[in-house]
Amino acid sequence: MAASAARGAVALRSSFGRTVAFVRKIPWTAASSELREHFSQFGHIRKCTVPFDKETGFHRGMGWIHFSSEEELQNAIQQENHIIDGVKVYIQAQRRKMLQGDQTSDEERFL
Repeated sequence: MAASAARGAVALRSSFGRTVAFVRKIPWTAASSELREHFSQFGHIRKCTVPFDKETGFHRGMGWIHFSSEEELQNAIQQENHIIDGVKVYIQAQRRKMLQGDQTSDEERFL
């Protein structure tokens, strides 16, 4: 029973990770609410994160959007132009990271 719960947790984590988009070049005038509003046209947004710099009070120009499904993520990625507050932002699927372990410097870290 514990093994099936562990498998379920791993499956949830891996499916959740595949539905995350990385957004860059976010204009300083936009926040997570503007990102959520723009990308909600492609599907349900589970979470939208735009980290802020504690010293300056401004965000760092990047963020993450967690979609409910991989199909919604792909729909957003296939759209060529995403304009928020008059600025083109760039979106890509979040890359998976490897856990730390025996790896060469050329290998990626998977989560």
